[in-house]
Amino acid sequence: MRRSPASAAKGLRFLPEELAREAAAAAILRIVLTAALAGAAASLPLPAEAALIGYMTPAEPLTEARIATVPDLVRRLSWQAYLTRSQAAMAADKAALSAERKPGETAPPASSPGSVNSMPLKRSAGWYATAQARRIADNIVSFQTPAGGWGKNADRSGQPRRRGQAYVAAEGKESWAFVGTIDNGATTTELQFLARVQASLPGEEGIAYRASALKGIRYLLDAQYPNGGWPQVYPLQGGYHDAITFNDDAMVAAIEVLRRAADRDADYAFVPPALALEAQASAERGIAAILASQVTVDGTLTAWCQQHDAITLAPVGARNFEPAALASAESVGILQLLKRLPKQAPQAAAAVSAGIAWLRSTALPAPGGGRQWARFYGMATMKPIFGDRDRSIHDKVGDLSPERRSGYAWYVTNPTKLLDEN
Repeated sequence: MRRSPASAAKGLRFLPEELAREAAAAAILRIVLTAALAGAAASLPLPAEAALIGYMTPAEPLTEARIATVPDLVRRLSWQAYLTRSQAAMAADKAALSAERKPGETAPPASSPGSVNSMPLKRSAGWYATAQARRIADNIVSFQTPAGGWGKNADRSGQPRRRGQAYVAAEGKESWAFVGTIDNGATTTELQFLARVQASLPGEEGIAYRASALKGIRYLLDAQYPNGGWPQVYPLQGGYHDAITFNDDAMVAAIEVLRRAADRDADYAFVPPALALEAQASAERGIAAILASQVTVDGTLTAWCQQHDAITLAPVGARNFEPAALASAESVGILQLLKRLPKQAPQAAAAVSAGIAWLRSTALPAPGGGRQWARFYGMATMKPIFGDRDRSIHDKVGDLSPERRSGYAWYVTNPTKLLDEN
C-alpha cells in the first residue's frame, strides 16, 4: 500500500519542525518518483535473449538553473545559499594555495598515494600518544584544506605538507579533484584518527589536533545539503560527484562521526556542547534523507542506490559503469546504521524490515555454496545488471569488456552477516 506524504512524515517526529517539513517534501518526491522509475524502466525493455539492455544517464550536477526549478521559495533559497557557500569555499581553497606559491617558483612535488590504512584506528589507546601516531596526525593536520576537509587515497604516514604543495595528489601528480571528500573513507577517517590522538594527549600537546578535528566536524556540517544528504566532494566538483553519495558507505560514515561528536563521549569529549548540538541535528537530517531516499517499487519499499539526485532524491548513475540501480552492498551499510539508532522511529523500523526483506528476495547461489548478491539490481526487474565504461548496461557480466569484467566487485557477500543476525 502506498503511503501518503503525511503518514510518511509521521515517523520523523524526532526531528525539529523544519526538518520534518523537509522530510515530508522528500516523501512527496519519493511518491512521485515511484511512477517516474516505472516509466523509465519501461523504456528499457529486457528481451529474453538480449545482453545489452540500455545505457546509463550521468547524474546532473547542482547548478543555479536546477535550483531555480525548486517550487518552494524557502527551499529554493536554502539551496542557493548552499551553492554560493560552496563556490566561496572552493575560491578560498584555491586562493590559499596560490598565496603560498611565489611567481616563477616550482611547486613541491605531489604527495605519495596511499589509503586510509595509513591511519590505523584499532590500536591500543597508548599507541596514539607515540611518535609514530603523532607523525601521522601531523601529516593529517598539514593536509587539511582551508574548507576543513581532506583529499582521498593519501599516504598519511609520510612527511607533512610543504608550503605550496597541493592538498591532493592523483597518481602522484598534482590534482584539483576530490579537494575535500568523504569518498573512500577520506575526511571521516582523518577525523577519527585525530580524535584518538588528542584523547591520548589531553594537555597542550593535543591542542593542534583538537583544533583540526573541530574544523573537520564543521566541514561535515557545511558540506551537508539542505535536505540532509551529502555530496561525494565538497566544495562541489560537479558531475556525479554532486549526487548524494551512499557509495562505499560515504554518507553513513559521515553520520557516524557526527553521532559520536554529538554524544561527546570517549574520544569526542573535547567537542563543545554547542557544536555537539549542531552535530546531533545534522545526523538527524542525514537519517531523514536516508529514509526519504529508500526506493519504492510498485508500492513496496526496497533498498537504496549508490547515488541519489541532490535535489529530487531520485536514483542516479555515477561513473560510466555504475548505473542507477538498487545497490546491495551500500544498502547493507545503511541498514546497519539504522539498526544502531538508539531510538528507532517507526519509519526507520519499517525501512529496516523492508530492506532486509529485499536482500532476502534478491540473494543468489554462490559458486561453491552459500549466498551472494549482485552489486546492482535493475529497479524494474529486480535482476542483476552490469555496467561498462561506454555506459552500456548488460544483464550478463560476461558481456562486459575484459577490463570491466574483472576490474570491479560485481558480486558481494556482505549481506550474509546482516541476514544471519536478523
